[in-house]
Amino acid sequence: MSQQETETAASPTKKQVRKEIVEKITGALADYKQELGEKKLATHVKNVSKLISRDLLKISKKKRSKNGAVKKTRQKAAKVKAKK
Repeated sequence: MSQQETETAASPTKKQVRKEIVEKITGALADYKQELGEKKLATHVKNVSKLISRDLLKISKKKRSKNGAVKKTRQKAAKVKAKK
């Protein structure tokens, strides 16, 4: 299995990331559940988790594609040197 396949298999899905964020934010804001109401807090937390998870996944995709591009370039350079 190549490195890229391993990274893809090991990386969490959008749903998993969102679920983790919801748990962390809900735990951190438990004090405000009384004031805001459970339903309202859950709605706000859900919206925030969507935004954060989307940005986190964009960043991780950029890092993965950047690493893959660097490796491919190195491989091509090695092939060119080998031909000479």
